Amino acid sequence: MRKILLLATLGLTATAFAQKFEGLALTPPMGWNSWNTFAANIDEQLIKGTADTMIANGMRDAGYVYIVVDDCWEAMERDANGNIVADPKKFPSGMKALGDYLHSKGFKFGIHNCAGTLTCGGYPGGRGHEFQDALKYAVWGVDFLKYDWCSHGTADARETYKTMRDAIHAAGRPMVFSLCEWGQNKPWEWAQDVGHLWRTTGDIMAGYDSRQRWESGWKLILDLQYSLVTNEGPNGIGQYAGPGHWNDPDMLEVGNKGLTLPESRAHFSLWCIIAAPLIAGNDVRSMSQEVHDILTNKDVIAIDQDSLGKQGWRFRAETGREIWVRELSGGAWAVCVLNTGATAADLTTDWSAMSILKGEYTVRDVWAKKDLGTTRTARTDHVESHDVVLFRLTPVK
Repeated sequence: MRKILLLATLGLTATAFAQKFEGLALTPPMGWNSWNTFAANIDEQLIKGTADTMIANGMRDAGYVYIVVDDCWEAMERDANGNIVADPKKFPSGMKALGDYLHSKGFKFGIHNCAGTLTCGGYPGGRGHEFQDALKYAVWGVDFLKYDWCSHGTADARETYKTMRDAIHAAGRPMVFSLCEWGQNKPWEWAQDVGHLWRTTGDIMAGYDSRQRWESGWKLILDLQYSLVTNEGPNGIGQYAGPGHWNDPDMLEVGNKGLTLPESRAHFSLWCIIAAPLIAGNDVRSMSQEVHDILTNKDVIAIDQDSLGKQGWRFRAETGREIWVRELSGGAWAVCVLNTGATAADLTTDWSAMSILKGEYTVRDVWAKKDLGTTRTARTDHVESHDVVLFRLTPVK
């Protein structure tokens, strides 16, 4: 009875002072998530080993600080008191011990659950247990909650996610709240006061060859997100994003089976252009040096993490190429030229034809780490199929 009264009191308090924790995710969150590679095949040794590897290979210091344990960490049933509990075989030390370990290594602890009665993997969901679960997550030291949308029945998305927001606030521990609602109810229009990021589309597909990855993978997600709002340019879906509230086109597939190296580089570049959360999903323990170098390129990451917080957009689409742009702090711009063709091509960038540019800029090829003069001169680059050339333009003073 005492616990019921406590939970009821927390619910009333949250209703009266409903809000999300501010001051979090002022730039798009960066980290690693278990789902894209491991799905249900997770345990505490995998998570700890991944964390240890991310320290050794420099990913943590590059900014990947959120380690998120995705679906299937739970036991199949709650305990006798209705508490959500971890699978004792997968996580014998418990989730608090795992959180303590990650914190001791300089990471933040993320976890997954669902706004419905069951998670997508068939484990206990949070519906009806929001305040109870949020208290448990707070005790475990959770810093990031990814909240999915399976088994939601006829629930109203806005009210359902507000309930979990209020529960997190009542629990008293600041957590980044990630709404994995798949964009079904246009969360970009209402979720700014509810969460810190929200999915805009369905999942990135896990095709196993380059054609599948390109046609039904990250490029499809990119195009879908771009088309969700009628307006184009800076008045498209990017108008809803900014410090503390981000559009989320789903996790990275960089380095996963099926992507060529150019496709991984393009995928990473464009996620940085659109100010997406950078949540790696590959097996970092066995990735190649080339994939490591993509994920940890500090100059590309700096575009994603730019403090101005403006999301980029597709400036031009033509046969065989697209140009994506993003306004950066200090009057700078990022310009990404994507070869959408099936073969390598020479792509010319005529700076004088880009109406967004005012005055003269110095040009730097970010991936090649080369300064290329100024925007007074057009340039032509040889770009492999599904690869990019990424420029950073800085105003000439």
